[in-house]
Amino acid sequence: MYRTLSLVLVSLLLLAQSAFATDRRGRLGVGMSNQLKNDQPAIHFKIQKSSSFAFGGLAGVSTRDVGGGHGFGVKVYRNLFDEPQLTFYTSVLAALIKEKTLTGDDEGFQFDLTVGSEFSFAGLQSLGFSFETGLSFNKINSEFGIETVGYHFITAGILFYL
Repeated sequence: MYRTLSLVLVSLLLLAQSAFATDRRGRLGVGMSNQLKNDQPAIHFKIQKSSSFAFGGLAGVSTRDVGGGHGFGVKVYRNLFDEPQLTFYTSVLAALIKEKTLTGDDEGFQFDLTVGSEFSFAGLQSLGFSFETGLSFNKINSEFGIETVGYHFITAGILFYL
């Protein structure tokens, strides 16, 4: 099953064609996201390298003794197709996470495979709202989990493009 899912996602990444949307090539988007499994709000950045690919990252830190922690991740986007104010994409997120609890620190990783969309309003192309759905493979301490995810635009991210 996992091989089939991986094959489908890789096929989508390699075979998709881009069309005509808001041209954000070379623009840096900076904003927020809450996609990390340790629930740390993160600063999110994304740069559109071409009409097909974008790269991004997440960084979230809290110094609280309980409930604190950190998470750092990188994300790769592959645009599937575009519409005037909408871009559909697949993405892969790989992150290292740490969570502080009463019993000590829990460390682990997060690996997400998602499909999503980023949209902007006409006349307001510098602001991008995204939502995503897919699978998350994550491990915190010794507990491994596979979960479905559904990130709405507040969770997945709001970006301001410079």
